[in-house]
Amino acid sequence: MSSKPIGLVAHSEKAGAAALVKALSVEFEKSGRALKFEGKTAGLVGQSTGVSTAELGRTCDLLVVLGGDGTILKVLHDVGKNIKPIFGINLGSLGFLTCVNSSAYLKAVDSIIAKNYVLSRRTLLAVEIQRKGKIVSEFTGLNDAVISRGARSRLIRLRTRIDNSPLTEYNADGLIIATATGSTAYSLSSGGPILMPDLGAFVITPICPHVLTNRTVIVSDSSEIEISPCPNQDDIFLTVDGHEPHPIHSGETVRICKSALTLPLAMLPGISFSEILRQKLKWSGSAV
Repeated sequence: MSSKPIGLVAHSEKAGAAALVKALSVEFEKSGRALKFEGKTAGLVGQSTGVSTAELGRTCDLLVVLGGDGTILKVLHDVGKNIKPIFGINLGSLGFLTCVNSSAYLKAVDSIIAKNYVLSRRTLLAVEIQRKGKIVSEFTGLNDAVISRGARSRLIRLRTRIDNSPLTEYNADGLIIATATGSTAYSLSSGGPILMPDLGAFVITPICPHVLTNRTVIVSDSSEIEISPCPNQDDIFLTVDGHEPHPIHSGETVRICKSALTLPLAMLPGISFSEILRQKLKWSGSAV
């Protein structure tokens, strides 16, 4: 049995979060596994011993995250480089990263105690903003990096290169560079394809392109993607996994490649991604 505790992080504002945290606490206590709570999560059950998510990443060997895909993305952002396996329990209706719904929390506990869950190692993005060849900001993302316009309603022009070779100049509302995991997020809603999580590829999807021939491009995840605003472009922002936007200034380049880090995402044994797609997208057979 592992000597390290299990970290528990809940989206404290989600309906049912407190009840689920209490129920999980009881079940893990029965099994003899120690729990360590994130600060706001501890408050849901009247405890004052909560710690930061970053601390959970340093001291736990598994993080149980209660919420949805956005909660998992936030936890990944908060742990930094101390990435641990994440077992997601969905408190909402749509989630591609969570493992089970809240009603099946007993199944989740049994799987965690028995350690019979499967880890799907998800590719992460390494994203940099460069100016004159020097890195000024860097980020790690699971789903996508989005370069988009600001408040002004106008198209932006973005020069895109793959492995130092010109691809095209996009004239659009923005550009999404997504991992296979992120292909079911913003890229999908912008007309991009769905990729299986183990497919070693990135998806480049323009947002509302002005030129109809500007279509989604799929490239190897061993590729290096560079995006630069064309001259006289301003009010352009980079957003990674939906977090805080960062301005892209004239003369700067966004460089995106595969990170050396991966996210071990827990899945129940015997559950395929195809089944998850059918459940989440409500594919129940012929649409005719």
